[in-house]
Amino acid sequence: MRLGQAPAAESLCSTSGRFACGTAPLAAAPFSARQIRRARKSTVGPQAVLQATEQATQGSGKKASQNGLLHPQYCESVYKSLRRPTRTIEVGNVKVGSQHPIALQTMTTTDTRNVQGTVDQVKKCADSGADIVRITVQGKQEATACYKIREQLFKDGYDVPLVADIHFQPVVASMVAECFEKIRVNPGNFVDGRKRFDEKVYDDDSQFKQEQEHIREVFTPLVEKCKRLNRAMRIGTNHGSLSARILSYYGDTPRGMVESAFEFANICRDVDYHNFLFSMKASNPLVMVQAYRLLAEEMYSNGWDYPLHLGVTEAGEGEDGRLKSAIGIGSLLMDGLGDTIRVSLTEDPEYELEPCRQLASLGNQAAQEQWGVDAFDEKHRDTHSFAKRVGRLPEQQENDDVDYRGLLHRDGSVISAVTLQDLEAPEQMYRKLGAKMVVGMPFKDQATSDTLYMPQIPPSSDKTGRRALKRLQEVGVHVMAPANVLVEDPLPHAVAVQPLREVATASQNGGHSLPPGAGRFAVTIDGTETEEEVASLKKSDAVMALLEIAPGVSRVHASRRIFELLQRHQIDISVIHFRSFPEGTSGDDIIMQTGSEVGALLVDGLGDGIAVACPSQDLNFLRNMSFGVLQGSRMRNTKTGDLILHLLPLSDTPCAMSAASVLPSTLAFRLAQNPRFLVL
Repeated sequence: MRLGQAPAAESLCSTSGRFACGTAPLAAAPFSARQIRRARKSTVGPQAVLQATEQATQGSGKKASQNGLLHPQYCESVYKSLRRPTRTIEVGNVKVGSQHPIALQTMTTTDTRNVQGTVDQVKKCADSGADIVRITVQGKQEATACYKIREQLFKDGYDVPLVADIHFQPVVASMVAECFEKIRVNPGNFVDGRKRFDEKVYDDDSQFKQEQEHIREVFTPLVEKCKRLNRAMRIGTNHGSLSARILSYYGDTPRGMVESAFEFANICRDVDYHNFLFSMKASNPLVMVQAYRLLAEEMYSNGWDYPLHLGVTEAGEGEDGRLKSAIGIGSLLMDGLGDTIRVSLTEDPEYELEPCRQLASLGNQAAQEQWGVDAFDEKHRDTHSFAKRVGRLPEQQENDDVDYRGLLHRDGSVISAVTLQDLEAPEQMYRKLGAKMVVGMPFKDQATSDTLYMPQIPPSSDKTGRRALKRLQEVGVHVMAPANVLVEDPLPHAVAVQPLREVATASQNGGHSLPPGAGRFAVTIDGTETEEEVASLKKSDAVMALLEIAPGVSRVHASRRIFELLQRHQIDISVIHFRSFPEGTSGDDIIMQTGSEVGALLVDGLGDGIAVACPSQDLNFLRNMSFGVLQGSRMRNTKTGDLILHLLPLSDTPCAMSAASVLPSTLAFRLAQNPRFLVL
């Protein structure tokens, strides 16, 4: 029986109206099975499929839970990092579960048939801190090599547990269970084989049951063997390799991923085998997070306590790979989900261990110190489907001397923190901000920072610094600075930044005014504001809010509370996540903490952009990383500009202005000022 679906969607599955494990009754569903199948085949994409199946799942009785969640419980607390209680499973001499530190994993990249090469790589991984090492086992030759690998490692004094990664080969899995401590099976291809794309429609439960019985026949012998030998198992679903049978019924959705895993888990439970855990991997961090949450939710509903293995598939290399993993894995760790993790990079496996260790340390610390805020009711965040909260963009006013619409980007904004030292080399700063250069002048491109934030501005006597800022303002890169700094020495057309509390108090005492020369203002929010203070934004003209959480306050949970208050009072101000790091913070630490804490909010559609500041870090690195966070959260789809500029001399003819008419407005402006060059 398919888990968590209401009778209308499963009508056809059973008349018992119970979950897969038979522990909870299902409510009536608002959609018929015919409607859901129609949605699965529609052209509107997998999100509509997911929404249709989720509405069928929720029924009338599961929409609002007692803990205030929009959906049933998926973690111990939405306002505090508490480790989800899980049973302990044994992977050789390593214990995995909530009573133990988060275990670190990696995977070899050698040809498994190369016994010595694989042994050497496993040893290098173990020496780098791996608690568990996975090895791919494609066929019988690799399985035979696994015996020799395990034997040689024992001889060399290495007892690190080994995991056999199995696809398509039940017989091979049974072979390698004799020597390895853990077997990873992929429900998408363990029995069903390689994905087929033929059309299948299941009109009644009998068709599904026929294939479920075949799965049971093939999978049960391995389960019984693992139970007898005390081997562990990971039931690891991959978003990219769901079986043709699951795809045809559920579509390419997190619901299908969870359903696929539960089919295999029920077989394990039927033979009283419980030394297993789950994984729900995807290359898209949003899909990955949604699938794990749905899995955890179903386990809470069914009273299951199996551990979770976290990972993002095909994360990539370098900064990008680490960011994607931080967004996916870190987001779940902040909610107390996850008992063992792997950061999947296209690098040698030992290099996966340091980012893995950083994330595990962050998760362990958050749970041990119980990062969080006072309890609050959360009724707007939807963990079942990605629905981005859309912030209001700046609008142009009749008396404006400059165009303020470029302050924010509709798909997600990057604000760069610039220092007075950066201004000492203007052209170098322009390039680090991602601006295109034409005859020494900056132009705003798709990968250019949208706005600058300067805690200090150059004095009006600093002609070079002021000129550098003016050139950026002219092409739509605006400058934000604290209001008190602008009062002392005004900067024309700047955006004044003030704490929300000050603005709210000023409004109560007769009104809020801008510093001389400022054309707009923004507010900072530190996460400790009262509901009344947040509600005051309803009547505010602020163009954005910088969410700069106070030291010692949990960024994830305080931010969730702020967004809840904004939505409760129907306030659509754009919110930028502002994360400051002290001087000397390493680039890797910035990546891991920003990805985990800001990513945990962006995966829920909470936030309109990001600003990251660290005095000792390169401006270009911080900008690129910020774009990477937005890209990993599926907001901005580019990090680097692809505009190629060529300069050709122009004669003094009308063709100069006709060419300018087809160029971006900022380029046209420059061309009008200097028509001797044509930008193509």
